[in-house]
Amino acid sequence: MVRRIDVTGAGGVRLAAWEFTDPPKGGGLEDGGRRPGVLLLHGLMGRASHWAHTARQLGATHRAVALDQRGHGRSDKPAEGPLDRTAYVDDAIAAIEQLGLPPVALVGHAMGALTAWQVAARRPDLVSALVICDMRASALGAASQREWAEWFRSWPVPFATLADVRKWFGEDDPVLERPRPARGEFFAEVMAERADGWRPVFSRRQMLRARETWVCDAHWEELAQVGCPALVVRGLDAELGRAEAQEMVRVLSHGEYAEIPDAGHLLPWERPDAWHRTIEPFLRSAAARP
Repeated sequence: MVRRIDVTGAGGVRLAAWEFTDPPKGGGLEDGGRRPGVLLLHGLMGRASHWAHTARQLGATHRAVALDQRGHGRSDKPAEGPLDRTAYVDDAIAAIEQLGLPPVALVGHAMGALTAWQVAARRPDLVSALVICDMRASALGAASQREWAEWFRSWPVPFATLADVRKWFGEDDPVLERPRPARGEFFAEVMAERADGWRPVFSRRQMLRARETWVCDAHWEELAQVGCPALVVRGLDAELGRAEAQEMVRVLSHGEYAEIPDAGHLLPWERPDAWHRTIEPFLRSAAARP
């Protein structure tokens, strides 16, 4: 089962939140109590449906909800924005409150992880735990933004078929060092068929606008303001390096570190079972805290 819940974000932007599991029979936890909430936040270019497998795995013990953030998925894509950090954080706070999730565990990938820890820093009353998946706290710099712009221009859109999407992003993209089938599947899920072929459901121009609001900034100060238990997860071949990840753990008040082998930036989808074995005990332990 999948259920869509409409949420009103900052400035009246309509956001789509999704539940991918039925409530457990008997009301959830063994003692019949309320299942702790988890809000899953995708990264740049992602969508809530990418979290369907994770949400279903967590569904027996948690109420897991995934959010299409503004500019993504089935949520509004306001032509004039705003697409800054404040808007994304305000949207997430609105979703947490309107969905009745507090105190909530936030699970974020890449940009979604940054949103998660900024929410935890600003509204600690709403957040019980935090999972940060492959997001750097250091500034990436203007060169990174130029590289992304060039990468977007290299996309051979429109794609004739979804098989072409999977092949280009999973094998043929020049930025790849080796084939990554999970990457091809990831991008196939953010394409829609148009009159001339398959194109992304998001605006690449908007993605660059959203990214430029955080790519040149460091986020260590906000990370240090997070007071809840936090787990930093990276793959051995991910964008977040081991030294920086361990420094992030040191900066966090209650930080933990986990590493998943044979995984890159898209580690929750490249190694879904290892990902679940990593985050589930952490979330269960956090939910048991008084």
